[in-house]
Amino acid sequence: MVNTLSAGDHVLMYETGHFASLWFKLAARLGIKAELLGLPGAEGWRQGVDAHKIEERLKQDTSHSIKAVCVVHNETSTGVTSDIAAVRRAIDNAKHPALLMVDTISGLASADYRHDEWGVDVTVSGSQKGLMLPPGMSFNALSPKAIEASKKSTLPKSFWAWDEMLEINKSGYYPYTPNTNLMYGLSEACDMILGQGLDVVFKRHVRWGEGVRAGVRAWGLPIQCADPALYSPILTGVMTPEGVDADAVRKIIYERFDCSLGTGLGKVKGKMFRIGHLGDCNDLTLIAALSACEMGLKLSGVQLNGSGVQAAMDYFSANPVPALIQN
Repeated sequence: MVNTLSAGDHVLMYETGHFASLWFKLAARLGIKAELLGLPGAEGWRQGVDAHKIEERLKQDTSHSIKAVCVVHNETSTGVTSDIAAVRRAIDNAKHPALLMVDTISGLASADYRHDEWGVDVTVSGSQKGLMLPPGMSFNALSPKAIEASKKSTLPKSFWAWDEMLEINKSGYYPYTPNTNLMYGLSEACDMILGQGLDVVFKRHVRWGEGVRAGVRAWGLPIQCADPALYSPILTGVMTPEGVDADAVRKIIYERFDCSLGTGLGKVKGKMFRIGHLGDCNDLTLIAALSACEMGLKLSGVQLNGSGVQAAMDYFSANPVPALIQN
């Protein structure tokens, strides 16, 4: 934002969850006029980006005051993966010059994402999810259009300035003190991912997600993502029954079985928990996590329809791990 926009610029954003809402707040703090689309209340956090709403809004903007459209690819707080190619089509159908900016912080290296092919102008990601590293590194992928926009941006910037980064990157260096240890880790992570092949990595994540959701369905609990077409291959949100505090369930699972689950955030705090299935993971670690969840839910007094652990084991047994590519 600071590299492409100026104070007072108008951006269109779409609220799909906690991190989309945080991006909205960030824009406001930078002095950017941020407009938020999406369904009201917690129900909006069960859906993905509606590209048609974006197209309709952009068609209304005949003066082209909207400078950028900002969406989250994989919403980490809800387990919803939005269709970014559809958003690109919406912008093109509206014949609008707005930049397309995408947060794929939890999507990168775990779900199919195509910066160039989908016509994204700015992609933002981080080291701490699919790349299997600690937090501490972030990444931008830029289109020529975004770089041109950065030459006119007047928002203050120093550490995040693209111009210094782009110039010194030409010789393979970094303008500030690099996080050397994480870079070594990144090199190893890329070797692991590319050595297996991206298609295999993506299929493995989809399979893990399907296995975990088989377990959740066997319990009879709702999945936070309401649209099966948008189920995340990276994590699954599990909604607890009315009157059951999801954080209290998480506390029991952590204290009794040493298993740490993601909390519900923002509008869904206390109403759901998150099971991650990404990165350096395998069937047995997920079965263990589901076992801890099943025991914790029962200890919390939740009546389950059946065994999610057995359902997940059945799914994984019937659907073998995708074969690794042959070098």
